Amino acid sequence: MIRVGIILGSTRPGRLGESVARWVYEIARRRTDAEFELVDLKDYPLPHLDEPIPASVGQYSQTHTKAWAKKIASLDAFVFVTPEYNHGPSGVLKNAIDFLYAEWNNKAAGFVSYGSAGGIRAVEHLRLVMAELQVADVRAQAWFSIFTDFENFRTFRPDPSKEKSVHTMLDQVLAWGTALQSVRRPLASVIA
Repeated sequence: MIRVGIILGSTRPGRLGESVARWVYEIARRRTDAEFELVDLKDYPLPHLDEPIPASVGQYSQTHTKAWAKKIASLDAFVFVTPEYNHGPSGVLKNAIDFLYAEWNNKAAGFVSYGSAGGIRAVEHLRLVMAELQVADVRAQAWFSIFTDFENFRTFRPDPSKEKSVHTMLDQVLAWGTALQSVRRPLASVIA
């Protein structure tokens, strides 16, 4: 059974993403075809990229990087829950992604986004980043508008039909995440 991390990609005070990520996690954990974990970037306080050697080399010097690498290496696939800020993902999410390289490789990713335009543009940006990291991103995604899926722009109240898009995305993430297990190399030496 594969392990899927639902990565909450915002640490902003009063963030809307926490309710979105928890909603997705509750849907996911009712499934029996994978193990799901909510990974909150608040629990991994990464400064602006401070590693002196590029992540592709895999020689991490900072304790916070090693902890983040260990968490990402333990997962087989990801669901990124991202806001859209200025037509892109949050800076904290992009920074967290940039800290690592091999730990992302040959895994699968899906996206859940929210914002004034549903966060669609943030996901398009992340798809380009995933390609560079050798992550197979799936076509299906779930998106939410702050105008229609949030009461008074604050309280998350998605239309019940949106749950189907989450299941479709998860089905694709699990299929790809499972298939890619056979091509991943052991990462023990990378995160030692």
